[in-house]
Amino acid sequence: MAVQKPEISKGTDWFLLSIYFLLVGIGLTAIFAVTYKEGDPVLQSFFRFKTDYSKQLYFFLAACFIGLMILLTDSKFFTATANLGYLSGILAMLLVFPFHSKVKGTESIIRLGAFNFQPAEFCKLFVALALAKYLSRPETDFSKTRSQLIASFIVLLPAALSVLQKETGLALVYFSFFIVMYREGLPAYILITGFAVAALIVASILVPPNTLALILSGIALVYIYVNRRRLKKKRGLLFTVLFLWLLCVGIQRFLVPYLFKHVLQKHQVERIFELFGKDNPYADEKENMKTENLRKKKESGTSYNVRQSKIAIGSGRIFGKGILSATQTRYDFVPEQRTDFIFCTIGEGFGFIGSIILLGLYLLMLFRIITIAEKQRSVFSRCYAYGVASVLFFHIAINIGMTVGLAPVIGIPLPFVSYGGTSLLTFSIMLFILLRLDADRQMILR
Repeated sequence: MAVQKPEISKGTDWFLLSIYFLLVGIGLTAIFAVTYKEGDPVLQSFFRFKTDYSKQLYFFLAACFIGLMILLTDSKFFTATANLGYLSGILAMLLVFPFHSKVKGTESIIRLGAFNFQPAEFCKLFVALALAKYLSRPETDFSKTRSQLIASFIVLLPAALSVLQKETGLALVYFSFFIVMYREGLPAYILITGFAVAALIVASILVPPNTLALILSGIALVYIYVNRRRLKKKRGLLFTVLFLWLLCVGIQRFLVPYLFKHVLQKHQVERIFELFGKDNPYADEKENMKTENLRKKKESGTSYNVRQSKIAIGSGRIFGKGILSATQTRYDFVPEQRTDFIFCTIGEGFGFIGSIILLGLYLLMLFRIITIAEKQRSVFSRCYAYGVASVLFFHIAINIGMTVGLAPVIGIPLPFVSYGGTSLLTFSIMLFILLRLDADRQMILR
């Protein structure tokens, strides 16, 4: 019997693909709006590979070619090579240490001629495939702690390598894969614990250390007093409460200072404290003794991006200033307005209406991916689809949040829109693999 070859038109979700093309088109337009120099021939400049928008166009064409190859590939290929791809991704991240080039404070870039390659960005694809492969194995019982630890190791290993490469923002992205694990049976208390630790870290920023320690102690004492009769009968519960109290105080007194002093970079710590309107208590004595003028200079440097981004978005008003009529972004008042802060470019050029359309397209894409995930007969395809949705959601929420001052500036791109070859190729390949797996959902049960 002849083997049926994959057909692009058969089973492909053209609605999701259309959203992808619209988002890339918006990104190209925004990059063009802030980098085009008046007097240059528009058509020729798009194909010279000298401008950012022409490079992004070529990256898009490369993504389309790779996507075409993916849509013509047997979907079993991705399950068969998931573990090999993960090992290749980890190896690429390890090669960063001896061969990296320091670019804007990060040490996660490998220069390949005229191109910059960031393995930590591309490794998200391999983690999504490897995690889906592990969770879909018949012998994997995800209700057992051992399986949960192995899945966590798959996710946290590249995250740890990203931290060592001073790419903390990308490291945080890998935590979005815990949403996939939750969908597949990870106990809710683990996620609740994670959110509780995050809340404790935020409280450590907002409340003085001694005051917070007293508040935590007071909460523990009140709980013990209210439940004193129950605790007399269950001594183990009392020890649990005391252990949790010691753990919370330990996190607040020791883990949080270590995190801000030794894990996060100096500028990241500054931006986090500025987000909450606080001075950085972990700065050295010389920084604390700066004059008011130097302090103002420091503030203008670390929070300049966010303030200018807000001005740009606000100046766009309802309908925007137009593609080439923006002032804040076109004249470089907002640094990184074509990469991490590209949302403010769209806000100024296309206004509130354009911003809502962009957010609407992202919501449609996420809703479509989740709908596709729930239709899958294959555990591998479902887990992979949720992995793609989780990564996209994290990038979208944090990127837009940091441009409007609702999240610390950690430097992650806006999917399909921000300038960057590695980012565009990574998200495109992730999406095209999802389309290929979904096209085969009625024929293949992995």
